Amino acid sequence: MFQGAMVAIVTPFKNGQVDEKALRELIEFQIANGTHGIVPCGTTGESATLSFKEHERVVEITVEQVGKRVPVVAGTGSNNTEEAIRLTRHARDAGADGALMICPYYNKPTQEGLFKHFEKVATSVDIPIVLYNIPGRTAVNMAPETIARLAKIDNIVAVKEAAGTMKQITDIIALCGEDFAVLSGEDYLTFPLLCVGGKGVISVVSNIAPRDMADLCNLYFEGKLTEARRLYYRLLPLCHGLFCETNPSPVKAALAMMKKIESEEVRLPLVSLMEASRAGLKRILEAYGLI
Repeated sequence: MFQGAMVAIVTPFKNGQVDEKALRELIEFQIANGTHGIVPCGTTGESATLSFKEHERVVEITVEQVGKRVPVVAGTGSNNTEEAIRLTRHARDAGADGALMICPYYNKPTQEGLFKHFEKVATSVDIPIVLYNIPGRTAVNMAPETIARLAKIDNIVAVKEAAGTMKQITDIIALCGEDFAVLSGEDYLTFPLLCVGGKGVISVVSNIAPRDMADLCNLYFEGKLTEARRLYYRLLPLCHGLFCETNPSPVKAALAMMKKIESEEVRLPLVSLMEASRAGLKRILEAYGLI
């Protein structure tokens, strides 16, 4: 259902408010450059510091602006199961094509707690669900065996896997089978993941280089492995450069340098890039030809 390069789109801010005009323009930039899907209100979209009202509005804007041209998979995760159900229900009612659900953070649930959390949301809201495993942010790793249990639930259709290891990726694919989509949550693992049977990436890099990230996936699916591998290595400096500090501060700085957004504003406790990081990122963007 979900494959290719889907952008984990930033939420642009201006003077402390969501910049709706800039968000719509970013969506058009993505679609014009062949992105395979839009994912608002994920980690890159700073969902953790959006109010419920802002979160819902960003999803509504995205669905409206996309107009069914590509799938919209709205971030709806929470460390409170009832809040996750509320956000997921809103995404469904707003017209999103799927929901991206992060593992509950801070609580540190057991594997059984993770299973029960996602099971409860999936059975409460009839929408395709993409699990999101990112232990570096949540303090808990969802085991491949737990993902395999969840994959048996009809509307849990994919996982965004960001544990950062090929062992975990291959274990999930082996346990879950071809009908369950494994998507990379790490841009730098996109090509290796495709080679072992993954279906694509939910990408930070696509914010600034959507055409190339989409083409990497397109080339792979067309069987043009040499060309795909060459493009992967071209993209690799961006994959590393956009994580020189905590995401999404670098990608917002990059978009501002590219004149795609007016302000690189992030919300506390995130801060704008330090000057050394900014200088290094600028060199990478210049070398790539983005500025």
